[in-house]
Amino acid sequence: MNGKPVVVITHRVHPEVIELLTPRATLVANETADSWPRETVRAHCRNADAMIAFMPDHVGDAFLAACPRLRIVACALKGFDNFDVAACTRRGVWITAVPDLLTAPTAELAVGLTIGLARHIAAGDRWVRSGGFRGWRPVLYGMGLTGATVGIVGFGAVGRAIARRLSGFDARLLFFDPAPAPSVDAQKTCLEELLVTADIVILATPLTPDSRELIDEQVLAKMKSGVLLVNVGRGSVVDEEAVARALAAGRLGGYAADVFAFEDWRLSSRPDKPPPALLQQTERTLFTGHMGSAVAGVRRDIETAAARSVLQVLRGERPDGALNEVVPPLVV
Repeated sequence: MNGKPVVVITHRVHPEVIELLTPRATLVANETADSWPRETVRAHCRNADAMIAFMPDHVGDAFLAACPRLRIVACALKGFDNFDVAACTRRGVWITAVPDLLTAPTAELAVGLTIGLARHIAAGDRWVRSGGFRGWRPVLYGMGLTGATVGIVGFGAVGRAIARRLSGFDARLLFFDPAPAPSVDAQKTCLEELLVTADIVILATPLTPDSRELIDEQVLAKMKSGVLLVNVGRGSVVDEEAVARALAAGRLGGYAADVFAFEDWRLSSRPDKPPPALLQQTERTLFTGHMGSAVAGVRRDIETAAARSVLQVLRGERPDGALNEVVPPLVV
């Protein structure tokens, strides 16, 4: 276009990110709050040297075949299950992620969802706004964290950060993770014991073949009656239809989620929206729209980290946050 490498930015970013990249690249940037259709992303990337990608994007072998000039897919995210790392490696394309910056804000939101669900905060807000509140009434009794047993499924960085934040609530903390975990103020247990013991279960596990629909009809039936379930991992870690049925039957006390199965682009059988039966359970649910990292300063830092990875590859360097190895480094 003007001799500079072309960088596609698929979603709106902070101005500082544009300023960082402009001297070295020609930018094709989405300046709207909406996602580009996948066909639009592919068309823009067909002659691009680099791509800064976000959660709604999906990069697989077919996409890479249509975009032969790509040298790096820099993901402004932590969970990269929508991106085929092996395909990138085969085609000599670097792929990077930003593993650390999302941990604290995601853990904070998990605690917020837990308290919001346990104490009926959304229902209380609706009650006041409706005009029905006339002063104190013996209604909307919820569950306190003090003395409760909280089980965390997935004890990577996010799971451990959730445990640290919950440690001051005088709750009993259990966790399950197949990998060894650093010592924290929580007790490791098997998944079965956690699920039948906990009053609150928080899902912080990535989406893998083993974790897909980990919480299904059979598991929900075994869990303690009235248990609260909070999901900040991936939507497809639960069977959302089964959760809706458990809520309707009163077996599940509540479900809070920041993630939904329709977002899991890599799954060919994913739904196209959250189940209506789940959304109808307004009194027993609390939902946020994938806001785990939606802290202005954090998002800016995540985008900047992805942009710096792009610049490193354009200079012929190994990028920070690399998920694969491309040897020798490819210079644009």
